[in-house]
Amino acid sequence: MLRELPLAPWAGRRREDLLKLRSELDDKIGLLDQAAEEAATKHEKARLLMTQPGVGPITSLAFVLTIGDVSRFPRGKQVASYLGLIPREYSSGGKQRFGSISKQGNRFMRMLLVEAAQIAVRCDPQMRSEYLHRCHHKPKGVAKVAAARKLAIRLYWMLKSNTGYPEVVRAGSSPRVPLTA
Repeated sequence: MLRELPLAPWAGRRREDLLKLRSELDDKIGLLDQAAEEAATKHEKARLLMTQPGVGPITSLAFVLTIGDVSRFPRGKQVASYLGLIPREYSSGGKQRFGSISKQGNRFMRMLLVEAAQIAVRCDPQMRSEYLHRCHHKPKGVAKVAAARKLAIRLYWMLKSNTGYPEVVRAGSSPRVPLTA
């Protein structure tokens, strides 16, 4: 459809060059996606995390590699803090105020978790209801980050208990975490 648009000769030449470049980049990206998928299927912990809806090979590998040994985190809240998904705190004179997220952790991992949380919210009824409840009195961006925090804690518990997504939700082994952000 784009090729059929009438353009001046110089613009048509530029269009062809850009379409060719796009095709080359798609091929290279396809090879990288395939390599990431192969690496994730070979990694036992990454395969476990991919049972969670919304978590694909890149997100699962990045989470496993970023977190490392899960035994170094006694609680899920510490994982959220490590990833920079908890709010900043401004306390003075007996008053406690929370601001935006601290952003102290890996920026790429936070971005992947927010993207994965948007899919998880569509597929998981519990996460959806908490997300929609949060959207009623907070901006959508805050609700998305809160869902990403909950997803990060769920992924942590999946690794810590070595159970897949359906078992974690059914058994309730993941403690209920309020969506605060």
